[in-house]
Amino acid sequence: MDLIEVLPHRLYMFRFRIGQAYLWHDGDGDAGTSELTLVDAGDIDAAPAIENAVRGLGLAPARIARIVLTHGHRDHYGAAQELADRHGAEILAHPLDAPVIRGELPVPEPDLLDWERPLYEHGLTVPEAPPTRVDREVADGEVLPFGGGARVVHAPGHTPGSIALHLPRHGVLFTGDCVAAVEEVMLGVFNVDRARARETFRRLAALEPRTVCFGHGDPLTEDAAEVMRAAAEAAAQVVRAGRRRQTVVASHGRRQFDDRPWDVSGAWGPLSPPGRPPPG
Repeated sequence: MDLIEVLPHRLYMFRFRIGQAYLWHDGDGDAGTSELTLVDAGDIDAAPAIENAVRGLGLAPARIARIVLTHGHRDHYGAAQELADRHGAEILAHPLDAPVIRGELPVPEPDLLDWERPLYEHGLTVPEAPPTRVDREVADGEVLPFGGGARVVHAPGHTPGSIALHLPRHGVLFTGDCVAAVEEVMLGVFNVDRARARETFRRLAALEPRTVCFGHGDPLTEDAAEVMRAAAEAAAQVVRAGRRRQTVVASHGRRQFDDRPWDVSGAWGPLSPPGRPPPG
């Protein structure tokens, strides 16, 4: 696992083999008084690496107060209950994805484009997540007590109950998997409803964040509002995968799109050999 500082002494990214999670730090650096929030929790094997990284920052895993799950896919909540049980954290998720996270309902099947299928097959090599408790279900517009007030944004499309988190005081936006950053900022993959995902992308871009943290791909820390707006406009014009080589105009210039606009394999880990099982 790699540890990346996104905002000095405040925001960190944990990068796993597939996917990533984030640590938000409220406090003055004193390990005994700091309050920590995890946004997603990696896969079922991620807990020890997360704890070691937190300690390496001079912080205490016991100060993890909450784990906010952006959605119910195995690479995002696999270690949540282990961490919560060990450190007394509260697990939060949207009501539409909470039954999936608890193991009460199956993961909804995505509407895959042809180029997404090899990535999806690779993603399912992530170990299955165990049924995980959700202590609190959170709704659109609810404000959570970290980062000066973190507003929940219902972000359907990737899954029905996907959420984003907006921290207006710090200009930070966590998108979950609705948006990705692989070579360029782009609509996320493996969506159950691509039209709703594009609309969610547009609404998130309208928040004009200064820092954007994605479920896959490097955080966006420069010209974030402009880049998000241009990418959302571009995504809105790529109506279906069958419409190849559609030229779109965004504020940052012209770019050609087809049904596989970029090589996106890097953010979901190296592709598995043919015949391996499939993403979460």
